[in-house]
Amino acid sequence: MKKKFTVAIVGRPNVGKSALFNRIIAKRRSIVEDVVGVTRDRIYETADVFGKEVQFIDTGGISFLEKIPFREEIIRQTLRGVKEADAIIFVVDGTTSVTNEDEEIASILLKSKKPVYLAINKIDNEARKEDLTAFYALGCKDMFPLSAIHGNGVAEVLEAATSTWHEKDQEEEPEVPKIAILGRPNAGKSTLMNFLLKEERCVVSPIAGTTRDSVDVRFENFILIDTAGIRKKKSEKETVDKFAAIRTQEVIERSDICLVMCDAREGVTACEKSFLQSIIQSGKGCILFLNKWDLVNDVRMEHVIQDLKNRNSFLQHFPIIVGSANSGRNVEALFPVFKEVWENLQGRISTGALNTFLERKMQENHPPMIEGRRLRIYYLTQYKVRPPSFALFVNEASLLPESYRRYLMNQFRKTYPLSGCPLHFKIKQKKKREKVS
Repeated sequence: MKKKFTVAIVGRPNVGKSALFNRIIAKRRSIVEDVVGVTRDRIYETADVFGKEVQFIDTGGISFLEKIPFREEIIRQTLRGVKEADAIIFVVDGTTSVTNEDEEIASILLKSKKPVYLAINKIDNEARKEDLTAFYALGCKDMFPLSAIHGNGVAEVLEAATSTWHEKDQEEEPEVPKIAILGRPNAGKSTLMNFLLKEERCVVSPIAGTTRDSVDVRFENFILIDTAGIRKKKSEKETVDKFAAIRTQEVIERSDICLVMCDAREGVTACEKSFLQSIIQSGKGCILFLNKWDLVNDVRMEHVIQDLKNRNSFLQHFPIIVGSANSGRNVEALFPVFKEVWENLQGRISTGALNTFLERKMQENHPPMIEGRRLRIYYLTQYKVRPPSFALFVNEASLLPESYRRYLMNQFRKTYPLSGCPLHFKIKQKKKREKVS
């Protein structure tokens, strides 16, 4: 399968790469702030460019001089993005003179033998367009003055950067599950991603909050999404942390399965319980991974799992895996579980099978009488997948007590476990006939 035509957006810090990226994809996917080093990992997004489906990579700012956090890691991430790309948009700041860093970056990009298109950003008026001759020193023959914020000149650089695109470069890709890796800061999310991919795909550091954006990457038959750590509201002190929290919620909405990671030494805290409930309410598949088991002593895995399920009833039907992203222990066990949950999310149960189940359970335990009237259940049917959603048709909803609804739900889970899936049940009342006078 051929990969999509890919364009990498590269440059030193704070020249407007993320602003240009967001302008191209028409949404705020990358965090933009006037602080050096906000973007750290490679961010991927697909956009329609003049009827062509093109993949863009937003990269971290390359700095050889400034002392920014994770400088070496950001440079490695960016150079990998350059290697993957079919074309490169090299962004510089048009309000300043050419810097030594611009020259070094230009030298690296031109040596890559990829087509390089120089985007001279922050050119907001005609007067600034008149004096761009200094940028010829960078050796890029294709130069485009533009304003990423206002959108002026963006179409021209996109047209040039995608000029070598051909229809044969794209093929229809089968739908694959999107798996979001979620958890508090420093839970080991990026370490897990890097272990699975066998490369330093995400910046990893013992400093909490290293990942600020969500990072998508295709791996085998899955798309893995690394996300920023989830902090309690009172801990969201930085603007970028607040943006990261918003991005994380957006990731839940566009994911199919959420892998929630927590430190095995701390267990599931109130923060993670709240987050797990949010995933379930969103109708996403859910798996819990207790990480850093290599740092735990004298405790049996099965005891920890059983204790968690005993104390958290909502975890009864969701897989719990104990392991270590650092050592790789039990990491391979995730893939069969991903596959099982994905199949469960898409599975359908025939109306015939559902009503056979319903009749059997009603015979074992009849609905109670309420004020001399008894509930009548006509049939049960599945009306949607992802998540599995069912409609129970009854004569009158008020005759279905909560205790009997729980009984049917518990029996349903025993018959159809659907591990990792939240279930949605809707009670449908038979319409009453209007009296004819």
